[in-house]
Amino acid sequence: MKKFIAATFLILYSSISIAHIAHYNKYNKIEMEIFRNNELIGYNFYFFKRNGDETIVTNQIKFSVKLLGKTIFKVEGYGEEKYFKDQLISYNSKTLQNNKKKFVNLLFNKVTKKINIIGSSYNGEVSKDIIIGNWWNHKILQSDIQISPLSGSIKKQVVTFIGKEKIDLYGKTYEVDRFTIKSKDQSLPEDKKLDFDIWYDQKRAMILKISYSKMGNWEYRLKNFE
Repeated sequence: MKKFIAATFLILYSSISIAHIAHYNKYNKIEMEIFRNNELIGYNFYFFKRNGDETIVTNQIKFSVKLLGKTIFKVEGYGEEKYFKDQLISYNSKTLQNNKKKFVNLLFNKVTKKINIIGSSYNGEVSKDIIIGNWWNHKILQSDIQISPLSGSIKKQVVTFIGKEKIDLYGKTYEVDRFTIKSKDQSLPEDKKLDFDIWYDQKRAMILKISYSKMGNWEYRLKNFE
């Protein structure tokens, strides 16, 4: 059974890794709704623009959590990723989290073939193959490290294939592959750990749902794509 699961994961892994940006050539927009304890609290939208070999992905996110009519947690942010073919060449984001400003300024250095990051939580140089942890990008399922899209912090991760499932979203049924993403370092404080369940649709090359538990049960659900 372990060998079968491993072989299945390798097949899935290969299918995810081929023609990464090309998978999104037919999409102009991906809309996700954000739920906490099954209550709609906000959205996460991605927009795609292309100019020859360059692809620009913009990200808008906004949500707020209320308790007894009072807002206790809120996030509003904007980000822009630029790719030349499959290579990430820049990423910039600004986020306001409970009135605390967070940011990322990332740039690919053509000479060193490294990525330079200046962020609110991390400054430094990383591999050119680094992944921005935004949910439009299924390549996050084949990476062992990601960058926080809010603060630039570096997060080492372990991706595990759980199995095939069927899920219902907005009246439609999808056949999906379920994965988990967890922090490689389990000694991290709970609020710093990665601990996500991911449902991925191979047919559409899209992540359809993400769930995690942190101050409640959260879900990002794909509502629409164009």
